[in-house]
Amino acid sequence: MRICSLLPSATEIAFALGLGDQVVAVSHECDYPPEASNRPVLTKSAIHQKIHRSLEVDREVELRGGDIYEIDEKLLEKLKPDLILTQELCHVCAVSYTKVREAARVLDAGTKIVSLEPSNLEEIVDNILLVGRMTGAQAVAEKLASQMLRRITRVKRKTGVVEGRPRVFFMEWLQPPWAGGHWIPEMVDYAGGVDGLGRSGIPSHRIGWGEVVEYQPEIIVLSPCGFDANQVMEEAHVLESYQGWEKIPAFQSSRIFAVNASAYFSRSGPRVVDGLEILAHIIHPELFPENPHPEALRMVPKELVLDKRIIETK
Repeated sequence: MRICSLLPSATEIAFALGLGDQVVAVSHECDYPPEASNRPVLTKSAIHQKIHRSLEVDREVELRGGDIYEIDEKLLEKLKPDLILTQELCHVCAVSYTKVREAARVLDAGTKIVSLEPSNLEEIVDNILLVGRMTGAQAVAEKLASQMLRRITRVKRKTGVVEGRPRVFFMEWLQPPWAGGHWIPEMVDYAGGVDGLGRSGIPSHRIGWGEVVEYQPEIIVLSPCGFDANQVMEEAHVLESYQGWEKIPAFQSSRIFAVNASAYFSRSGPRVVDGLEILAHIIHPELFPENPHPEALRMVPKELVLDKRIIETK
C-alpha cells in the first residue's frame, strides 16, 4: 500500500504501526519519528517561515481566512497513493479534508481519503485502530491501543482518590489567549485537575484575559499549538502585556509551566498519553514525582510574565 500522510499525528500512527516503508509522502509539519523527514513533502504553509510570534501568526491566519496550506498536486499525481490520511478537525493545524479531496481529483477513483477527526482520548485510540484496519496492521494497532489505555487507566486510578483538584488554565495560544478544547480538558481531568475555561470535545476558543484572572487558576500550562517548550519560553515575554498577574494563584506560587505542545498535546497520536503523564506530574507531583520527558517541560519564572521591578515592590 502507498500511503500519503498529510497530518503529523497520522504519520506518527503509521510509523508506530510499522507502516513506515509504505509512507510515500508526508506534510511539511511531519517531523516525528525523525525518519519521516526523509519522505517527499506534499504540503507547504502560505505563512512565511520567519513568522513565529503568536500575534503575528494569529493575524496572518485571520488575514488569509484560515486557508494557509498548499498541496503539490503534481507530486501527488506522480506518487499515486492508495490511501491519503488527512483531517477536518482544525483548518489552522493542517491541510483540510476538503482541500485534499479537491487536489485528489487528479488521482484514480480507487484512492481512499480518510479524515481523522478525534475529539477526545477514546477517539484518538479509535483512530489508531481504524488506520490499523485499513492497512492490514490491525493486530499491531490493537496492541498499541491496549498499551495506551493501560497507561491512561493507571493515571486515572491514581488521581481518582485525590481530595484536592487544582484549577488549571491550559493556554493553547499566548497572544491572543486561547483556552483548550477537544481532548485537553479531559486530559486535565484525568491528570487530577479542573479545567474550568476549556471545553471538552469541541475546538479550542479565544477568551478574554479578564476571564483568566477571574478564574484564579492555581496552575497555568503554556501549550501553544505547534510550539515546543523552548519556543514557548522564547515567546513567554508576550504575557507581560496582560494585567493582573499578581492576583493569580499560579503566579504567586510559581506554578506556570511551558510544555512541548507539538509533541505531546496538540497532536492526536500515540504520544498524547505521554502528554497525560507529563500533565499528571505537573498537577500532582506528589503522586507522579518523575517527569517522563524532562526536555518537554520548563518552569516559567515570574520575571518572564511580569516586570521584575514590579515583582520586587510586592
